[in-house]
Amino acid sequence: MKRQFFGTDGVRGLANRWPMTGEMAMALGRTLTHGLRTTHRPRILIGKDTRRSCYMLETALAAGICSAGGDALLLGPIPTPAVAFLVKSMRADGGVMISASHNAFADNGIKLFGSDGYKFDDAFELRLEQGILDPPLENELPVGADLGRLRRLDEALGRYIVFAKTAFPPGMTLEGLKVAVDCANGAAYKVAPTALEELGAEVIAVGTKPDGANINDGVGSMYPENLGRIVREQGCHVGLCLDGDADRLIVVDEKGNTVDGDQLMAINALRMLNEGRLAKNTLVSTVMSNLALDRCLESAGGRVLRTQVGDRYVVGAMRQGGYNLGGEQSGHLIFLDHSTTGDGLVAGLGFLGALMQSDKTVSELASVLQPFPQSLVNVPVREKLPLEELAGVQKAIRAGESELGVDGRVLVRYSGTENKARVLVEGRDSAQVQRLAEQIGEALKTG
Repeated sequence: MKRQFFGTDGVRGLANRWPMTGEMAMALGRTLTHGLRTTHRPRILIGKDTRRSCYMLETALAAGICSAGGDALLLGPIPTPAVAFLVKSMRADGGVMISASHNAFADNGIKLFGSDGYKFDDAFELRLEQGILDPPLENELPVGADLGRLRRLDEALGRYIVFAKTAFPPGMTLEGLKVAVDCANGAAYKVAPTALEELGAEVIAVGTKPDGANINDGVGSMYPENLGRIVREQGCHVGLCLDGDADRLIVVDEKGNTVDGDQLMAINALRMLNEGRLAKNTLVSTVMSNLALDRCLESAGGRVLRTQVGDRYVVGAMRQGGYNLGGEQSGHLIFLDHSTTGDGLVAGLGFLGALMQSDKTVSELASVLQPFPQSLVNVPVREKLPLEELAGVQKAIRAGESELGVDGRVLVRYSGTENKARVLVEGRDSAQVQRLAEQIGEALKTG
């Protein structure tokens, strides 16, 4: 059976429309509690970002958890990786994060974590879907003293800040460093500036005034050029861009130029290779990462192992193969020696530590990877027909691959969270890859 609600990163969609409704959230809370029940009353943490619809979904999830006999602990606005950390740290049974990550504020989503701090696998999510579609009868639900309780965990932010700062080298400070940080008016609007200031940095903070509707609105990791302008105007040494739920990081160098996830992975992988800390000399990334990343690692004696898109699949491959560094071009960076999921603040503090220990600027560090020209075209689709059945699309893909040869590639896939097809083309010539991507995009529109 195929999952109907869950995509590559939980459930996501327009808030207050199926499946992102209060009714579904309550049913999910009940089903999750049943799935986690053992010999004791399950404890489940609930975090959220700053979207207005989080209030609706938070209370619905908590009601479902309590009605199934579980205890719900509300964390308030907090990064996704903080939920993963706190679940494991507190020995809770599960965690829920309400966020649509980098999507516009009208969307929302639900991500789930197990007691080990990792996201649940596809099989468990399928069982949750079956429980939502076939809920327990009313007379099977607990009553009286068997109902669950609800409370707020006021110290959640402080606990996470202490944890995140352990990614920065002990005995060092950020004194003398001027850092701009863009929190996307999202979940990290408090924790990121606080952590940087506590470590001694001079902080220029933007995207720290959420109003329930301005998350990701021209700010955050989707718009690094805005922070680039601030870095230049304010004379900052570096800029850190987070997304709405702060599980991804994009860096801006001292000139205002963007340093993406591929470049950050290359910087970290080469440093860990040189220090003998990169497990099996392998970096795990997805099929979306630039070919230049493979060439960069190969020249240093390492390799890149690729997975399908989604940080959960990167983490799965890392756990299965015993690797400790992975990520995505979009800015998810996973350090399994430190965290169980992508963490923008942890990645940012680790990067600043490496910057302070070097005698280089950010642009000099980023120069280790010169990406091949790459074009990404997003094509809205009404339905996700099997790509192999679209003759015109397959013909355009084959023509593109033939023209690019060994120095390029074509990747066409459907989004796991939106009704879109994504066309990625990369090669040596920017005009060529743009033209081929548009041609394949047009083929998708006509079928």
